[in-house]
Amino acid sequence: MQAAIRRRYGSADLVHLEEIDRPTPKPGQVLVHVQAAGVDRGVSHLMTGKPYLMRIAGFGLRAPKNPVLGRELAGTVEAIGSGVTRFKPGDQVFGIGEGSFAEYVVAREDRLAPKPQNLSLEQASAVGVSALTALQAVRDHGHVKAGQEVLVIGASGGVGTFALQIAKAYGARVTGVCSTSKMEIVRSVGADRVIDYTSEDFAAGEHRYDVVIDTGGNSTLAHLRSALTPDGTLVIVGGEGAGGPWFGGIDRQLRAMMLSRSKGQKLGSFICKENHEDLLILKDLIEAAKLTSVVGKTYSLAAVPEAIRDLESGRARGKLVITL
Repeated sequence: MQAAIRRRYGSADLVHLEEIDRPTPKPGQVLVHVQAAGVDRGVSHLMTGKPYLMRIAGFGLRAPKNPVLGRELAGTVEAIGSGVTRFKPGDQVFGIGEGSFAEYVVAREDRLAPKPQNLSLEQASAVGVSALTALQAVRDHGHVKAGQEVLVIGASGGVGTFALQIAKAYGARVTGVCSTSKMEIVRSVGADRVIDYTSEDFAAGEHRYDVVIDTGGNSTLAHLRSALTPDGTLVIVGGEGAGGPWFGGIDRQLRAMMLSRSKGQKLGSFICKENHEDLLILKDLIEAAKLTSVVGKTYSLAAVPEAIRDLESGRARGKLVITL
């Protein structure tokens, strides 16, 4: 099969197409014929191997353990390993599989769910990592409730578009922060108010928020806290932002958790728990027309380096998708 490969850590220039053996599902695994694969922010980190902390966490110290990039996917079940009971060959699925920028990928049974009936395969491929992260940021860590004021920073991106919609589904009034060219996208997914960060400071004025979800990584903790109510909650998503090669933006998360030990505002971050049950919740939200994916641009498998460069440049609107 063909796959987008990089054999060592570095820039998108190292990513290329290569013929490799088709994987075989082990017990509890599903072989998926990939028809579309989402490009989430983690792809860039796995490509560069930065921050270095991820290498220590098990992705490979000197070189990547899995040379194939990509994690989000949608496609058709080709074969199943022993013990798999949720799926059978021919089922259309979406979710997460390590190395999804390839014609076939093996995925754990509990990292997949049936594809929502009202999404295309391209749209469904953009859900896995980003929407799971958004769901857990809003529900489990922001504890968003009806009537609350919620601010989503980076509202035009992959996680941001989902977080905004999920907060709306929970009954919150949501303000999205993005650049001028992306304001229409943020409005299209239901924002009550949109702030153009190039001309307006989200923390200026007297407006304060019960929950701030920051997917951008460019604001200081002091600035984020100034946008919160005295007992508000800050949820930092991902490890983006300035920082050294070892921790990247993770140091800001650690400082937030230290500050949160005092009374008042609650500041924190989290690691997404990838699971079948939450994928089913996302499927229900999508089929109830409360959630959808915003696909900004699609690329061929050969154009994976271009897709990653577009993601890293900040030009992406919504999710970028690889189609096979």
